[in-house]
Amino acid sequence: MTEIRPFEKKIWLSSPTMHGEEQQFVQEAFDTNWVSTVGKNIDCLEEAVAGYTGMKYGVALASGTAALHLCVKLAARRLYPDALPGNALAGKKVFCSDMTFAASVNPVVYESGTPVFIDSEPDTWNMDPDSLKKAFDLYPETRLVILVHLYGVPAKMDEIMEICRQHDALLIEDAAEALGASYQGKTVSGKCGSFGDYVAISFNGNKIVTGSSGGMFLTNDKADADRVRKWSTQSRETAPWYQHEELGYNYRMSNIVAGVARGNMLHIDEHLARKRQIYERYRDGLMGLPVSMNPSEMKAAPNDWLSCLLIDPAAMCRQVRDDKEPLYLPEPGKSCPTEILEVLARYNAEGRPIWKPMHMQPIYRNCPYVSAAGDCGEDIFHRGLCLPSDNKMTPEAQAVIIELIKKCFA
Repeated sequence: MTEIRPFEKKIWLSSPTMHGEEQQFVQEAFDTNWVSTVGKNIDCLEEAVAGYTGMKYGVALASGTAALHLCVKLAARRLYPDALPGNALAGKKVFCSDMTFAASVNPVVYESGTPVFIDSEPDTWNMDPDSLKKAFDLYPETRLVILVHLYGVPAKMDEIMEICRQHDALLIEDAAEALGASYQGKTVSGKCGSFGDYVAISFNGNKIVTGSSGGMFLTNDKADADRVRKWSTQSRETAPWYQHEELGYNYRMSNIVAGVARGNMLHIDEHLARKRQIYERYRDGLMGLPVSMNPSEMKAAPNDWLSCLLIDPAAMCRQVRDDKEPLYLPEPGKSCPTEILEVLARYNAEGRPIWKPMHMQPIYRNCPYVSAAGDCGEDIFHRGLCLPSDNKMTPEAQAVIIELIKKCFA
């Protein structure tokens, strides 16, 4: 067999894919001198993304985290109108997806709330409806849920939204990773980013659509859109001087970043098709190994943002991780995420561990954690990894990566 050599050009996990229109729109911003937080690119991007997801209004912001923070502020204002700014969730609990990036949770703490982490389930790796039910039994006074669609796979929206309805709870939909994914359930259907009372998406550099950075708040309520737009520009009042009557933030997207995202958005269907091809090549190429890919329900159409791998329990070699470093013992016929990631890195390809569940993070270890599924998220973190999923990865390069994974189980 031909010797496998390291890739000359690094294979990334998921890097930006530019097409040309991005540069044209940015140049237009320069040529017209609209380079700050107003301009045509912002207006067009808000209209395009809201229309794509089926929402009425979008507000372009500096990051997905900024969008989530303002979602939390809106929800707190609606639920607890007498609360103080920056302290809007003091003494309140918020149910949050456990296996996710910290940015999904941090805005709760920005507003002095207490996250309660809800375990994942094996069918989608997202928030487990049974664990959410159990959480409402334990903390019936809770009125806010933050749901993440992990790796672009839609959560079980029929069940989650019905549970929220039964408990009169608001739903914040973190669709940062899920732009372009959709769900066709029995009671709710549509694109991810259209289900929540308040919605956030991301245009970070590794997302399906990127602006290099940035995010967006989505809503069907004009008053909410206007309020977020005001908050994101330091809450300046309509007065001839700088008048401020409530706390604001410097959260607005620039017209330059919006130009990149506007141009990139034109190619979302192409990006989705490439991601699907990458997922399918992994699925087919790894068939016969003691592994499985990140799953979804039949009623869901993921955007395949990242292709992920889960090693069968019996095929796991011994692996341990502390807060900073992993350790494993190689065994014939077995492997583990640490070994596969080290091999990929040695050949100049980028993979990553699965999101470490929030209840395992040092900063959040003292927060409540609810599981009805036997610590599903911990198990996925232990046995799973994210594979190189870059849109620009060729089938030939992906075939080499598949061969490297096979060698780990030799």
